[in-house]
Amino acid sequence: MAITLTDVAAERIQAFLAGRGKGEGVRVGVKTTGCSGLAYIVEFVDHHEPDDQVFEDHGVKIFVDPKSFIYLDGTELDYGKEGLNEGFQFNNPNVKDMCGCGESFTV
Repeated sequence: MAITLTDVAAERIQAFLAGRGKGEGVRVGVKTTGCSGLAYIVEFVDHHEPDDQVFEDHGVKIFVDPKSFIYLDGTELDYGKEGLNEGFQFNNPNVKDMCGCGESFTV
């Protein structure tokens, strides 16, 4: 499987990269934190790691480290607004449960 982007997420990432003036793409991953165990990370990639898995969708390169890919395989990254909040949203088919605040998840 792979990591994919919605049209809106791809447009947003391309705009962020253009504004920065540099970058190969975006890294998605997970870190251990929160009340449910795992939280998502999104960061720009100026130089990728040799063991990264690389996906390309809508002209955007997506980098994922091997440990995170286990939890993210099949995920679609979206970008949206809810009220005053806006940001990336992960549509992850591997999630079994989320904490009440939505910041962390378990698989």
